[in-house]
Amino acid sequence: MAGAAPAIQAQGAWPEKPVTLVVPYSAGGPTDVVARVLAVPMGKSLGQTVVVENTVGAGGTLAGARVARSKPDGYTVLFQHMGMSTAPALYKKLSFDPLKDFDYIGQVMDVPMTLLSRKDLPVANFQELQAYMKANGDKVSMAHAGIGAVSQLCALLFTSQLGVTPTQIPYKGAGPALNDLMGGQVDVLCDQTTSTGPVIKDGQRVKVYGVTTPQRLSSFPNLPTLDEQGLKGFDVKVWHGMYVAKGTPKDAIGKINAALRAALQDDTVKTRLAELSSEIVPMDKVTPESLQKQLQSEMVKWEKVIKAANVQAE
Repeated sequence: MAGAAPAIQAQGAWPEKPVTLVVPYSAGGPTDVVARVLAVPMGKSLGQTVVVENTVGAGGTLAGARVARSKPDGYTVLFQHMGMSTAPALYKKLSFDPLKDFDYIGQVMDVPMTLLSRKDLPVANFQELQAYMKANGDKVSMAHAGIGAVSQLCALLFTSQLGVTPTQIPYKGAGPALNDLMGGQVDVLCDQTTSTGPVIKDGQRVKVYGVTTPQRLSSFPNLPTLDEQGLKGFDVKVWHGMYVAKGTPKDAIGKINAALRAALQDDTVKTRLAELSSEIVPMDKVTPESLQKQLQSEMVKWEKVIKAANVQAE
């Protein structure tokens, strides 16, 4: 028993240095913005600075590989969206296993998506949009932010459920895709409210047909869901979670989880995420068990969609 005390003391001292929050996408993007909103209050809870680092590339998988290979001490944390669940189906040679190479901190928040078209598309509502897309087939262009992007995944699920085959137009990011939609160069786009919210509120540059979640959004209460308009069971949201390398001490996992829970209940964080049309998950989902369950079910869901569409990332 004499040798046990130093180990307990060492665990109790965690964290002894800054914690790195690894974001798989570029600075200023939706995931990065949320990470930086969370970093400050999490750092206060932990008593150490939480540093956000962007590890960009390969559809977010470079960041996943970095954290999977990191020392399992809790000082390197991955903040990733639903791309964690789609990577195994998209990449033939993925250098990590989302289910085997990580321990879980908890779910964080969901970002709903919206279905938009160019302003002058000759349809007035979702029913007319469906008929238009079915009648025009590949003459209809549907933009997305690149292979594996959440906008492409939404497009794949939408077109498969609708039974249509528009021409998919990939862009290098959601910004250029939305710009071309507003400019009338492409017909349809499905993207996150963090990007589309201001344009929808403006009401002048696009048409909006619905939200992709089963429930209406508090930020757009008058905007119907695709489900209630006839696309039964349609549910796409950009869910987010935090992960650490497999084998991280339970003490560190518990403290990171506690810091995350405290941050999500902070009034400033709540206000900022609401401004981004993001929805904080209920506290019973901010757990390792809930995140693991979410990841497993989403991997099954998206594997079917991606394989059916025969989409492969490099």
